[in-house]
Amino acid sequence: MSKIYVKDREGKLQEIQAENGLTIMEIIRDAGLDIEAACGGCCACATCHVYVDKEWISKLAKIEEDEESMLDQAFNVIDESRLGCQIEYNNNLSGIKLTLAPE
Repeated sequence: MSKIYVKDREGKLQEIQAENGLTIMEIIRDAGLDIEAACGGCCACATCHVYVDKEWISKLAKIEEDEESMLDQAFNVIDESRLGCQIEYNNNLSGIKLTLAPE
């Protein structure tokens, strides 16, 4: 079974089962972690903001203009910032390491 690793806001590393076809945001939310995802995945907010570990960032699809625009309005943005709703999970991302951005 595929897994992702998410560091929660308390600094604890969570190992989560991941399923193809879901977004990173959906996987994190469905696992019960503290991710707001207010817009439900429409790329209309930044409440699913995550930091992708440097070793994984190059394996993701290039950031789209809508996502970049939303991140421009977010707080605590770094080079590895992405919106979880815009990262569709597939087996190539098995083992990806992420950190929930501060609220």
